[in-house]
Amino acid sequence: MELSDEQVNQLHDDKGTRTRLSYNLAWSRTYLKAFGMLDNSKRGVWLLTPKGHECATVDKKEIVNHFRSTQRKKRVAKKRPHLTNNIQSEALEGWRDELMEAVLELSPSGFEKLCQYILRESGLIEVEVIGRSGDGGIDGKGNMQLSGLLKFQCFFQCKRYRGSVTPKEIRDFRGAMAGRSDKGLFITTGVFTKAAREEANRDGAPLIDLINGDMLLDKMQELELGLKQNLVYEVNKDWFRQFK
Repeated sequence: MELSDEQVNQLHDDKGTRTRLSYNLAWSRTYLKAFGMLDNSKRGVWLLTPKGHECATVDKKEIVNHFRSTQRKKRVAKKRPHLTNNIQSEALEGWRDELMEAVLELSPSGFEKLCQYILRESGLIEVEVIGRSGDGGIDGKGNMQLSGLLKFQCFFQCKRYRGSVTPKEIRDFRGAMAGRSDKGLFITTGVFTKAAREEANRDGAPLIDLINGDMLLDKMQELELGLKQNLVYEVNKDWFRQFK
């Protein structure tokens, strides 16, 4: 789309951490799925359906009207005890915004503990929060184990931001890792600038894996952390008390 860095990193609103681009793309996928042009049988994987392949152009008004009509029919039809993928997509923005606000309300140390919890649930072992011990910007460390045989140490940094992470912060984190580990993970509630992403993948330097705010919410949804199922997802604020 040849968007500028400024357009790509523009936030959707002053309070959130989600970019306007990400917000619009999410709703576009939801509308097109309801219209039968896209499908996502697996999380994060979107495919054109046969109908999608056949369409050379789309009528935006027709797609939006179809989606709204489908929404009304589902509200009138029945309430289901379990959350389906379709309802989950349609309820995307509400619970995501509320969940992000709950994360942003945590203290810096609470956010570090939350990241520790997520990494443990994601398969890392011996995950430890270093915190404010003056360890050069490293907030924690854990071990990745391959087939129960090989173990690799990974350092991570957590930034509870509403804005953008810059390449300087990536370089500082890499510098703190120097001589200790080649595996690094940078987690933020905000976004990474294009320059920061390029720095994280710079040739000849240890790779830094990046998790932005959207990816963090995706992982919490996948693991059902801080969420409880109702007709739609709602944030379980009691769950966050363990990190206070």
